[in-house]
Amino acid sequence: MEKHMQKSIIIPALDLINGQVVRLHQGDYAKQTTYTDDPIAQFADYVAQGAKQLHLVDLTGAKNPAERQTALIGKIISAIDCPIQVGGGIRTEQDVADLLAVGASRVVIGSTAVKERETVKGWFKKYGAEKFVLALDVNIDQNGNKIIAISGWQEASGVSLEELIEDYQTVGLQHVLCTDISRDGTLAGSNVELYREICAKYPEIEFQSSGGIGSLADIAALKGTGVAGVIVGRALLEGKFNVAEAIECWQNG
Repeated sequence: MEKHMQKSIIIPALDLINGQVVRLHQGDYAKQTTYTDDPIAQFADYVAQGAKQLHLVDLTGAKNPAERQTALIGKIISAIDCPIQVGGGIRTEQDVADLLAVGASRVVIGSTAVKERETVKGWFKKYGAEKFVLALDVNIDQNGNKIIAISGWQEASGVSLEELIEDYQTVGLQHVLCTDISRDGTLAGSNVELYREICAKYPEIEFQSSGGIGSLADIAALKGTGVAGVIVGRALLEGKFNVAEAIECWQNG
């Protein structure tokens, strides 16, 4: 299985609203910071520094499926010589087919994977489990239960992280992007223990850590947890460190 040969990698991420690279504070569209209107140049810079995988979120499409930025995403993918996984409110098989058609390396599915399990498991069977990343946002309660949040963090699903992973393992689940949402976008560091625990429990799954990366020390803290990828968004855009430094930190410490 070649996937176990892959080294863990730094995955730079961009969020797009109307073609602009933005950040929302804790998922709130009213609290938006705009960084650049040239996502291609931004991604090209990341690739020039050594990025081997990129992550793109269509926030316009997540808010309104009728306004998906699929054509722009296709343009970005064709311009950039690097695999790009794409998400943002994926709700229908057409969304999946459209993104794969424009060259997305993987489609990232969030709430729909929790709300419509049988449908999404059907997509895994039809298109291949390797084409999907389940993006699971968890809130961890006082007893340590990892409860998945859905609908842009607005509601608790009542479903535990472990239950959902095990359900999708029946259709060959390979990639999970897991975020402890109490920490996301705050640059307060990742929940290292969460990743250590789930990577040990499900060694056959490639976990991507997301949220809370504010410094190279936060990246270094994830070494040895078993994560297959570390998604870094805002810290790169704000110049806390660059992609080359992040890769160097990950590989050599």
